Amino acid sequence: METKKIVYPGDKIETGDLKPRNGMYESNSEFFSEYFGVIQESEKFVDVAPFNSPYLPRVNDKIIGKIMDIGPTMWTVDINSPYYSLLHMNDTPWHVSSGDLERYLKVGDYVYARISVSNEIKESWISLRDNGMRKLETGRIISVKPPKVPRVIGKGGNMINIIKTYTDTKIIVGQNGFIWVDGEIDNVKKAIDAIRLVEKEAHTIGLTDRMEEYLKKMKGEN
Repeated sequence: METKKIVYPGDKIETGDLKPRNGMYESNSEFFSEYFGVIQESEKFVDVAPFNSPYLPRVNDKIIGKIMDIGPTMWTVDINSPYYSLLHMNDTPWHVSSGDLERYLKVGDYVYARISVSNEIKESWISLRDNGMRKLETGRIISVKPPKVPRVIGKGGNMINIIKTYTDTKIIVGQNGFIWVDGEIDNVKKAIDAIRLVEKEAHTIGLTDRMEEYLKKMKGEN
């Protein structure tokens, strides 16, 4: 099984025609790895994905969060990061009155949201006022290591679309590593097993093709 190129801190990264993005620093117009991880290339960008690192929020990231506490005007939200985020009542699609927040979101509820603010002291705010952002009413939530999220999604969404198609489930992948899976119980289990396999083998080459074969066998098509 062939693996993706593993790099160490300080290793030079050949970017070619791709734009360097995450996990690198520049020195004398050359780029070097910040982490012990693997090189990930997309259509436009090249990244170094560390093998294990926490999620750090970036503006416009679409994430899944869990309500942890409720105040008079805002909710405290676990976004799978070392730091909690905040959701203000005015950043929801509802007409919420101060002190009445629990009517809309209770402790333990999950939301699909966008990071609207993230600053240098690790404060972040989320918003539900974008298309598709909402409370997640049903389904199951699982988590993967945040650096593995791009592999779970795949280029152009091909990996997650294959899993959704062959398991007949609805899936939302938060960029913070929380993943929502909904459907019939057996199908949800199959989808979760597939996601776990992608997470385990994220460093290998040809994973998308192997995953499709795996799902075809699971569905009885081979």
